[in-house]
Amino acid sequence: MTKTPIVTLALLSAALIPAIQQVHAASQPIEGVISDTMCGKKHMLQGKTDAECIAECLKGKTSYALVVGDKVYTLAAKPQTIAPFAGKHVQVEGSVKGDTITVSSIHEAKSDMPAGMPM
Repeated sequence: MTKTPIVTLALLSAALIPAIQQVHAASQPIEGVISDTMCGKKHMLQGKTDAECIAECLKGKTSYALVVGDKVYTLAAKPQTIAPFAGKHVQVEGSVKGDTITVSSIHEAKSDMPAGMPM
């Protein structure tokens, strides 16, 4: 009768290990350029800097994005956390689900922008 709780605990532990590993594996650093979901890789407001264009676009129904090569990810975070990095090459730490990155941290990338990087 005392073996039942031990067996139950062992089975629950075995079932939870993959879920715990998936949560930890989901958080990863990603480098790219901060933009918005409307413009993506190419800003459309002539005569404005990338940061100014992003600020204008965010007044509409758009949100911050991270451009990584040809891929544009929507960033899920408080806008005031991302705002200082508009138009800059950054490293975002977060979890990726589909086309969305839930941001846990963001800072300017220390390396130079890779060749072929948009913007």
